[in-house]
Amino acid sequence: MTQPTIRAALLGAGYISSWHAQAIKRAHGVELTGVCDVSRGAAQALADAHGGVPVFGSLDEMLQAGVADAIHILTPPHLHAEAAETIINAGVAAFVEKPFALSAADCSRLDQLANEKNVALGVNHNFLMLPSYDKLKRDIQRGVIGPIDTFEANWQFPLPPLRSGPFNLWMLRESGNLLFELGPHLFAFVADIFGELEDIAVDLKYPIAIPGGVKHYQGWRITGRAGDASITVNISLVEGADNRSIALRGLGARARYDFAQDIYQLERAAMGDIVVGPFSQQMSAAGQAMGAGAANTFRQLKSLNALAPYGLSIQRAVERFYHGLSRGEPVDRRLSAGLAAKATAMIETVLKAAAPDLEQIDHEDKPAPPANGKTMLVIGGTGFIGRALCDALFERGYNVRIFSRGSGGGMARQDGRSSVYTGDLKSDDDLRDAMNGVDGVFHLAKATESSWRGYLENDVAVTRRIGEACIAAGVRRLVYTGTIDSYDASQPDRPITEETPFDHDLERRNLYARSKAACEETLKELADTQGLPLVIVRPGIVIGKGGPLQHWGIAMWRGATACKMWGDGRNILPFVLVDDVADGLVLSMETADVEARSFNLIGDPMLSARDYFTAVGEANRVNMRAQATPIWTYYIVDVVKYWLKRVLAKKSGLTKPSFRDWKSRAQLSPYENKTAKSALGWTPESDRNAFIKRAIGDANLFGIYTSKTD
Repeated sequence: MTQPTIRAALLGAGYISSWHAQAIKRAHGVELTGVCDVSRGAAQALADAHGGVPVFGSLDEMLQAGVADAIHILTPPHLHAEAAETIINAGVAAFVEKPFALSAADCSRLDQLANEKNVALGVNHNFLMLPSYDKLKRDIQRGVIGPIDTFEANWQFPLPPLRSGPFNLWMLRESGNLLFELGPHLFAFVADIFGELEDIAVDLKYPIAIPGGVKHYQGWRITGRAGDASITVNISLVEGADNRSIALRGLGARARYDFAQDIYQLERAAMGDIVVGPFSQQMSAAGQAMGAGAANTFRQLKSLNALAPYGLSIQRAVERFYHGLSRGEPVDRRLSAGLAAKATAMIETVLKAAAPDLEQIDHEDKPAPPANGKTMLVIGGTGFIGRALCDALFERGYNVRIFSRGSGGGMARQDGRSSVYTGDLKSDDDLRDAMNGVDGVFHLAKATESSWRGYLENDVAVTRRIGEACIAAGVRRLVYTGTIDSYDASQPDRPITEETPFDHDLERRNLYARSKAACEETLKELADTQGLPLVIVRPGIVIGKGGPLQHWGIAMWRGATACKMWGDGRNILPFVLVDDVADGLVLSMETADVEARSFNLIGDPMLSARDYFTAVGEANRVNMRAQATPIWTYYIVDVVKYWLKRVLAKKSGLTKPSFRDWKSRAQLSPYENKTAKSALGWTPESDRNAFIKRAIGDANLFGIYTSKTD
């Protein structure tokens, strides 16, 4: 008898939701039947990308519609427990992303409720589900590794938002949230292999205070005991080599499982003599690595990288959950609420031990400069440039209102001179309400989409709404932040000025450059037809304090100290300091008679990519491996990917690769900044040594210095 298809819906349309949607699509006997998010726009975009399934604005609405037999809970963690309780009480199965809940008591309570209601409840600790972990568990169960003496779990992977934002992410709102965000990956291994963790001690390092006064530690070393085994859990979030792994030493063997790459290696005592033994051990290690590498490469090629280890882990977790659900079997132990409760209990104990060091910093506002009585609305004020702009405005006496979808990342001041307006950029009412009483508006927000349709809806259409709201509110001026990426910068012998037209074939350029150009045209149309008071600025490659180390305007990054340059890296790049960009934005608002003009905010010619990496290496005492890479190689790889997606994956709406687009990424054309200097009185940093100090020396790009964010 054929099993009926299970109807699955998603609660939450954020980053991870697309992975779950793909996993449902691949799972046998399961179909996606709904998407729910408080942002209907985000829900609609996800639904459109996966067959146009129904969209809902609330969990109650989706439950009342009766579209799902199971719901994936993909909301921010503090909402998990309430959502799970509502879903279970409705008699619907729940599959929850880690962390299951923020207390072991809630985990156990929900587990008991699911048992009482006879409803399936699963928790996705996805790295427990990879093939290599299956091998490790088999070797433990067969006694190959033997009684375990020491166990080490590592999450040593950079977390740039700690240093460069956005700071309104859930995991950064409170000091303990980081451990609830990342800890489940590691403590799930401890819970699965050992069950309990005792005698916990915590050592913290690399403190950092983010805007709003929340204190975080970028380094955690947690020790404990599980039976006779010594347990160490390491978390490091500064820039550095990726090490996401667990390592075990037993009486019979040593084992290492790299869960970021799904590679498992077992090392046992050599049987050969002093010459053959070491050779056979190395050959065994090489053979294991080659076998895992070949299997992973084949799987990734076959799936067009959709089943790289992260995607594969979610895929296998989803399949295993629905395998049990379709047969009425208990949930796989690795996905069980009971295991999640144990992992959560460990996290709670660690946080209790670390509590004295995790106290919030008293947030004291800097003395307020004299107010000028004017208020500026900044859309996109929690980002890298946006934060610098807000500081610059405040220092000039403006009141600052920041439009944000969330909490605003600690940008509000206690004295009210800087406040956060929480709203939806797709709501005309929210936009007009936010603009009530403001003198000017800065639009720095940008979309990150995977399709042109997504950019049209979430960038171009949103920008039109903002322009129309400015007209309706009667603001004095709108300053829009475009991008130099919209230019054709592929010609070394052609200087680019504000008079240079954009690329003549933008449809062949990357979607971001194309969308930003379309936003400019939309606003210019409003300026021409409805009198929108508009100024456009286009920053260059923005660097400085608060910015990311791995800036993709400079190179294609492969790690904290390894990257492939766009070309040979010898041409001067259009670098500009973030503080200088902020000054240019303010001048674009304040300077009279510059409406309908645009300005390229490019610093004076200073550094090539090679110069930049040399300076980064010298400032941080590290060898930067910046590899010169012919531009045509990027283009060829792009062409191959394009045809694989089109022919094998049957994807439509793809942008055809353009060699000119790849050459433009290298910024081969020189830029002139005379217009901004003369019309605005803009004075970017002109001293090379001072530029390097401000852009690199003082920027704490690797996050390893003990410092506080201003």
